[in-house]
Amino acid sequence: MLLLPVCASLQGREPENQTPVRPVTSVYTLEAGSSHLCDTYLTPLKYKGWQMALGYERWQAMRFDPTRWVMNLSGRLSIDRDMNPAGNAVMWGLGLRLDWAMMRRFDISAVSGLSLAFGGQTTLDGGVLYLSRNSNNPASGKASWTIGATAQATYRIRIGRLPVVFGYRASLPLAGCFFSPDYDELYYEIYLGNHSGLVHCAWPGNFFRIDQLLSADLRFGATALRLGYRCNITSTGVSDIVSRNTSHTFTVGVSGEWMSLGYKKEPDAEARYIQAYY
Repeated sequence: MLLLPVCASLQGREPENQTPVRPVTSVYTLEAGSSHLCDTYLTPLKYKGWQMALGYERWQAMRFDPTRWVMNLSGRLSIDRDMNPAGNAVMWGLGLRLDWAMMRRFDISAVSGLSLAFGGQTTLDGGVLYLSRNSNNPASGKASWTIGATAQATYRIRIGRLPVVFGYRASLPLAGCFFSPDYDELYYEIYLGNHSGLVHCAWPGNFFRIDQLLSADLRFGATALRLGYRCNITSTGVSDIVSRNTSHTFTVGVSGEWMSLGYKKEPDAEARYIQAYY
């Protein structure tokens, strides 16, 4: 397979008997900012510090209806280092999150360059909080699978000769399941076979998470520079255990568009290129 960058100027009309080309938009990001952790399984105190994360996004128009439906696959690996109010204890956090979403998009004819998209999303994430000062329970495991709603708005303009795409996206889980031990239950007891009551049904009353991303993509030909801000709030409460993770991070990244062609196959200049994000 041959991967070729898709230039923004490739815009052709689609012949009736020709399948449109659906380039893939890939975004690689680095995030850094503040972190606020609270987990009553480990400690009643609130910890504050920093968070860093690596992220990846993949956008592509769906094959069955590329002009209306788009798909997004994303992953995020984060690490937190927070301290207690006295500054003499450190809590570490490690998390991995995978999302898959499909959205129906609408081009708003009344506002040139504005596009809205709504759809569903499923998320699988896991991680651990570690507090070394605890002797019996130094770690708190996190795992969940949820389905929910997601929405996005993009606005395309030019600043001088530079194309810029402003974007806002939010996601909210509505149902699913998540892991949590009972209050004061040791992980050693789970290891010995006490597996009852570890999986709980998730709904907004006991599992709330909202992830919001505001971004600006500055397009330089086939690649773009992404600058943005992310706010992620996750809160769970079950079995008398409350856990909250709030982060505010600034994002910088690089994105590009690619298409896959067969061996020795040239791109068709007359084909219609349907972009999923730009």
